[in-house]
Amino acid sequence: MSDVNQPWTQPMPESQFALMRRILDAPSPVGLEGAMTYGVLKPHFESFAPKEWQLHQFKGHAGVVLDTHPGRDDLFKVMIIGHADKIRMQVRSIGDDGKIWINTDSFLPTVLIGHEVKLFSEDPAKPGSYRIIQGGTVEALGAIHFSDPAQRDGSKGIKKEQIYLDLQIHGEDKKQQVENLGVRPGDTILLDRPIRPGFSPDTFYGAYLDNGLGCFVTAEVARLIAEAGGTEQVRVLFAIASYEEIGRFGSRVLAGELEPDVVIGVDVNHDYVAAPGIGDRRMQPLEMGKGFTLSVGSIASEQLNRIIESTAREHAIPLQRDIVGVDTGTDGMAGVLAAVDCAATSIGFPIRNMHTISESGNTQDVLAAIHVLTRSLQALDALPDPHREFLDNHPRLDEASALAHQGAAKPEEEKAEEGRHQQKHPS
Repeated sequence: MSDVNQPWTQPMPESQFALMRRILDAPSPVGLEGAMTYGVLKPHFESFAPKEWQLHQFKGHAGVVLDTHPGRDDLFKVMIIGHADKIRMQVRSIGDDGKIWINTDSFLPTVLIGHEVKLFSEDPAKPGSYRIIQGGTVEALGAIHFSDPAQRDGSKGIKKEQIYLDLQIHGEDKKQQVENLGVRPGDTILLDRPIRPGFSPDTFYGAYLDNGLGCFVTAEVARLIAEAGGTEQVRVLFAIASYEEIGRFGSRVLAGELEPDVVIGVDVNHDYVAAPGIGDRRMQPLEMGKGFTLSVGSIASEQLNRIIESTAREHAIPLQRDIVGVDTGTDGMAGVLAAVDCAATSIGFPIRNMHTISESGNTQDVLAAIHVLTRSLQALDALPDPHREFLDNHPRLDEASALAHQGAAKPEEEKAEEGRHQQKHPS
């Protein structure tokens, strides 16, 4: 197959896009990830996983791990992690006028105004049973006619305390009307916009690419590994974590429980080229449509990165290096946060408008991540001894070879030889 016919150079098949949409659309806010893990991914795993693979479940959260070699702690263990939890808004209080005042969590208040949402409320009479309320919008100022001049010209913004959910309540006892719906403080509110194809080729947009995309990639790598016959000396742990958006508290539990030798976090990244107003920050030019991203810095293992980068080069899979400083900002940190000795890194895909209702990405970047991870697992499986490979081959900068500088002073014997040559062969 020629390079131009590889999956990451082609449009994503409709059936694969439909799976991606189902995963991203699952209502799985922080602490309530079961809609994605048990409602979408568990049935998907069961559709292709060999009978000997096992799904790990957990008591304190709805994270899951699909395990290719359960119980085989002698094998080299690689954990690939996407996180199912989404940022969300929550009910804070109910006003006498029927306004439902809400927390904005990790959203900028200004990006929420006017958008349709879904409110998920637990039935007080039936704990554990949830209802959904649709038709409401997020508001702050009402009409422009009621805002002051500074807000009209944009010199004054909106505070998070001004954000409320409007259910169009009217009539008498408005607060009681809302309370009669069973709405209570702490109820979850999610943006209501499933992904759809974008205008430009191979693009898509919608809410919650962060981080249903990482879960989609993890699930697709699992499917490809299963279809290829699995692995022999690498035990792969396909993990779907919780609590990432509030401090990566879920993935560290998974790493602590299963003690992987390698951790690879899979998460969205930023398109810094398209990001407005940050030119003076001199960010690395990551760009949507130019391939997957690979973290360099923080706790990222140079040995692991070398295998991934070599694999990408061998198969002509486009790669962009991402400088991450002191923290990857992803579940790639799970091992060190759980005090587990493992090599780690983070893989991503540049998106625009992160933490808005119009996040956008490129399907070819996502496909590149899927296939580089699949082939990197196969490369690890082909090593003579993966354990010793990582124990014995840490980079040694004291063994770095000198790079000759053009025009640098040459050894005396080379100068003398050149002189003799010029005497015999004058120009």
